Amino acid sequence: MPCCCSNQENKEIMNINRERLARTFIQLCETDSPSRREGKMASLLTGMLSGLDVAPPFEDDSAAMTGSQCGNLIFRLSGSLDREPLFFNCHLDTVEPACGIKVVRKDDIFTSLGNTVLGSDDKSGIAALVEVVHILRENDLPHIPLELVFTTCEEIGLYGAKALNPDHIQARMGYSLDSSDFNRVVIGAPAANRLTITIKGIAAHAGLHPEWGVNAITLAGEALSKAPCGRIDEQSTINFGTIQGGAASNIVPQEVVIEGEVRSHSVETLARLTGEIEEVFRQVVYGWQDPSGQARGVPELDFKVESDFSIMQLTEDDPVVRLVDEAAKKIGIKMAYETAGGGSDANIFNGYGLQTAIIATGMTHVHSTDEQQSLQDMVDLTHLVLALVT
Repeated sequence: MPCCCSNQENKEIMNINRERLARTFIQLCETDSPSRREGKMASLLTGMLSGLDVAPPFEDDSAAMTGSQCGNLIFRLSGSLDREPLFFNCHLDTVEPACGIKVVRKDDIFTSLGNTVLGSDDKSGIAALVEVVHILRENDLPHIPLELVFTTCEEIGLYGAKALNPDHIQARMGYSLDSSDFNRVVIGAPAANRLTITIKGIAAHAGLHPEWGVNAITLAGEALSKAPCGRIDEQSTINFGTIQGGAASNIVPQEVVIEGEVRSHSVETLARLTGEIEEVFRQVVYGWQDPSGQARGVPELDFKVESDFSIMQLTEDDPVVRLVDEAAKKIGIKMAYETAGGGSDANIFNGYGLQTAIIATGMTHVHSTDEQQSLQDMVDLTHLVLALVT
């Protein structure tokens, strides 16, 4: 028989404890967990969930690859509803500055004191999941089988997700609770190539024999001035983020290392732009001419390309998107479906063949000391996850 409850009545039946959710969020945020130091968060979360009669997590062996204090954690809750299982993913780590966080609450808005990040990225999602388990247990609600997948080292390169064996996840689709604002689901994100470009010149004394040297910094500057950079089109961006080189002002610099990235929602464009950048650097380095004829060698180029994350391309007809749309409508929330320019664990999971959409949690001004989080957004997120699993 169809339910005759209104959307508001459905929400009241779920009986979310706002103040408990707020306390959970504050406790999570005030637990240090910068990338590779997620051990305290893993212990805290395990304690919280074990107190709700959730079995100890499966912890994988990814720490050996990521250098984290712990592996990825997977908590499993068996369900009584005869539906396909879902997984929900959040990452345990935060960007720096992330130690000694003190949360400031003004009405229902949370910030830090201003000398650290808040940590709502991604502890707003974790807090909502903990509250979901509270509600399921308190009300003995029938629910589907679900897995809570908590990864490490997301903020420094999605390393935890990359090191995760996808066979450890039993569900075939799920959601990453990890994006800014609310009432939005990210269904598209670019693929990215990470570039490490090393130009090797020839060192020489800059005052006595500069003619003997080959200036790697000059070559790098020339190549960077000719390479495409910034927003290339609606789907693609290029950035050169770091440059290091040289030893002293009186030495012709022998080596420069440039780190950059190429992102695109088109795999073909990603490959083309990466190739264009490499060709520019090759022409500059290998086209170098010795102005004096006295150089003690010729420059060399090492151009390394690493696939950082694969493309994420869902449609509104995909099951994982239809399911969240139905759940949102059930509780009276209208969702927007968007593409984004960033990469997340969801890119990696989709690359594993696990359909994964990203649900925004309400975080704003992330990766800065101005970061904020709304309690109401976490409450609404909790309602949405409950609607998905019940």
